[in-house]
Amino acid sequence: MATSAPTFVGRALAGKRVLITGTSGFLAKVVLEKLIREVPDVGGIVLLLRGSRDNPTSQQRFEREVLTSSIFDVLRQRSAEGLKTFCEQRIHCVTGEVTQPRLGLSEREFNLLAGRIDVIINAAASVNFREELDQALEINTFSVIHLAELARLAGDIPLVQVSTCYVNGFNSGAMHEELVHPTGLPIPFNQEGFYEVERLIGQLQEKIGVVRAKWGDTGRLSEKLIDLGIKEANAYGWNDTYTFTKWLGEQVALKATRRSTLTILRPSIIESTLFEPSPGWVEGVKVADAIILAYAREKVRFFPAKTDEIIDIIPADLVANSVLLSAAEAILEPGRQRIYQCCSGSRNPIQLGQLIDLLQDEARRNWQRYDRLFFKAPSRPFRTTSRTVFLAGLAAAKAALTLFDAGRKLIGVKTPLRAFESLKATQGLAVVFSFYTSPSYCFYNSKLLALAARVGESGRGRFPVDSALIDWKHYLGDVHMAGLNRYALKERRKPVADTTGVAQAALNPAEARSS
Repeated sequence: MATSAPTFVGRALAGKRVLITGTSGFLAKVVLEKLIREVPDVGGIVLLLRGSRDNPTSQQRFEREVLTSSIFDVLRQRSAEGLKTFCEQRIHCVTGEVTQPRLGLSEREFNLLAGRIDVIINAAASVNFREELDQALEINTFSVIHLAELARLAGDIPLVQVSTCYVNGFNSGAMHEELVHPTGLPIPFNQEGFYEVERLIGQLQEKIGVVRAKWGDTGRLSEKLIDLGIKEANAYGWNDTYTFTKWLGEQVALKATRRSTLTILRPSIIESTLFEPSPGWVEGVKVADAIILAYAREKVRFFPAKTDEIIDIIPADLVANSVLLSAAEAILEPGRQRIYQCCSGSRNPIQLGQLIDLLQDEARRNWQRYDRLFFKAPSRPFRTTSRTVFLAGLAAAKAALTLFDAGRKLIGVKTPLRAFESLKATQGLAVVFSFYTSPSYCFYNSKLLALAARVGESGRGRFPVDSALIDWKHYLGDVHMAGLNRYALKERRKPVADTTGVAQAALNPAEARSS
């Protein structure tokens, strides 16, 4: 653990008890590891985790699913005994469920928990873009209501709510660290600085009930709840259920804490670590990785994207540092609501075309380095086109392949066409990711950078947040692709997951559903 002079974060969190949700997910693990390594004097870390079939208690799940992660390898190498002692003395696990009132605890347990914490970091989320609407609401919206109630009961302690830059929805242009206004159907605005969403949430629940009543016995309920989520999100100004329900979560947080302390932290597309605990650490397949993987396995040849627009990627350790800086500020300077964005687009922009060129160049020159990613040298370039041309071409290709396949079946050939598999993968990726690869805005984070500068973390301090530190050529090749190969692709012989499913761990601080 760290032994040098305490940092701004170290001074703020010394003796404090920090509740973290979402620790089974990607970002929260990075936050937890950094907190253990850099703030040895923290009063305690309380982890709220759901039990699972194999690990019914939160303590079992922490020990077997979280603590075994390679994110803790550096700490284990420094002192395995020290890590063990820290976990035994400072980490306390609570078996609960953020989607339930009182977090699934009894009234007594809820009150006891409130008396044991000084700050809440909520990194639990469902980042499945095509989630069933009821489940997305539970984890991304209702959980915030329950945690805000816990913060109030604990004495109006600070709540740090991890959101996403993409709550900006169908807005366009310069997106700053401020309240997001919807672009779709009207939602009542409260002059205290938030939108009144309770009635809207009630209407969504009524529609969910109608869908359940109509489709509950048909085997199509999940599909219809996904469709409902997309329809409602689009109507109010968002691309998908994930970003819509995260925006709703922001509004209920702003209302619940309007006389107390709240920090909303919005990351952009979170990818592997830049520096710590080891460069390139990643867990699961994220947004850019889904396309890299499809390119490596030659599943996709064309993709709809705006190559001359900025794609906003941010390494996970810069986000984790932003979370901890925000928590420290909220403890030392309570009584305010703040919104920060952790992003690269305005500070150190990279266009999507540049990103694709850098990745392809690295793959062509050094594909043998990435033995779990590339099974052979890439033989086809990754091409992009406009969304309109792509959709027209996709429809034509699908029609032609359907006609051809029908002819094959007439003569008794039943083996599925490989072209159909490629078409399905392309369509799946396009449905999930094309909004994020055709950006219409640029994210700004001047307030976060001002905070870092004020506390002495603007450069290569112990909690850096500045995307100007990223050398894109070095990061994408030497760091990110190497990390993807080492950490995310463990076993070469396993079949590659369907690329339409990688949205479950794509844009934000947690796995598809982490708590």
